[in-house]
Amino acid sequence: MLQFARFAAVRAAMALFTLLLVSLIVFSLMELVPGTCAERYLAFKNTQGSGISIADIEAEERRLGLDRPFLIRWGSWVGNVFLKGEFGDSCILRLNINDLLGDKFLISAAICFASLILAYLIAIPVGILSASSRSAFLNGSLRFVSYLGLAMPNFLLALMIMLFSTVMFGDSMTGLFSNAYRDAPWSLAKLGDFLSRAWLPVFILGWSATAFALQTVRALMLDENDKLYVTAARARGLFGRRLLWRYPARHALGPIVNSLGFDLNRIFNELPIVAMILTLTEAGSLLLESLARSNDQQLAGAIIFLLTATIVGLNFVTDIALALIDPRVRKSVMGG
Repeated sequence: MLQFARFAAVRAAMALFTLLLVSLIVFSLMELVPGTCAERYLAFKNTQGSGISIADIEAEERRLGLDRPFLIRWGSWVGNVFLKGEFGDSCILRLNINDLLGDKFLISAAICFASLILAYLIAIPVGILSASSRSAFLNGSLRFVSYLGLAMPNFLLALMIMLFSTVMFGDSMTGLFSNAYRDAPWSLAKLGDFLSRAWLPVFILGWSATAFALQTVRALMLDENDKLYVTAARARGLFGRRLLWRYPARHALGPIVNSLGFDLNRIFNELPIVAMILTLTEAGSLLLESLARSNDQQLAGAIIFLLTATIVGLNFVTDIALALIDPRVRKSVMGG
């Protein structure tokens, strides 16, 4: 047990170090954008008809603390993030980033996690069935569906569903809330309205994720089925589900659990395009807006850091879970 506690402590320290390194990279990228935050903001104001001067820029830089050394500014930023959960103000909008994000990041995370859960609820049993079945029709059908999921982009699927819904029902099914609940405070009624619309981005994002996970599970199961320990188990009289879940499936699911963070990252990478098509008001669309239109690197950096922190946290949880459920990992960690 002491060895396992040491393992968990080492993994936690590695996760913390990763977050610190990511925070340095994100803050450096924010700083490397041409022009300081003061210059970009005042240039934006200039497009609105406000005249600016060198003195205005210097005064704004002093107000924002941009005249301090880089490492001091990074230390202040990362300290506020880690200790207070504060990301400061948006460079262009001049609003508190925590207020800007509000529940948008939580909504994005919920959509991505729901898509991931949907993908694996389908891919794991279907992939195991496909690898264990000798039916040529079943294997051919599942292979065709998985290849279709990998070949068809999520944005194309979103456009097809929107077109079909508009033609058949007169509703494009865009947005996460109906007009009556868009600006209303959270309640059971608003939650129900959200769930009645959130299934569509969950389905679209889960489409390719399911296909990818299905291929992975099937390949891992086929590899495990051919190993000697499975043949030896059959020789001892184990067959059917008992053999399947006790040996090849149990060992094949280890790499699947370990890849959850990677799959979550891939789903979030696809979210901004789907959000733009479906006009979703969440962190994915806000990230696209801050990067492509307003050049608000402070806001974009906060969203990217939150995403990375979520993935690092998920990887830490999966490392611990894998050590508990996989006897090979547990033996290497706990010595038995």
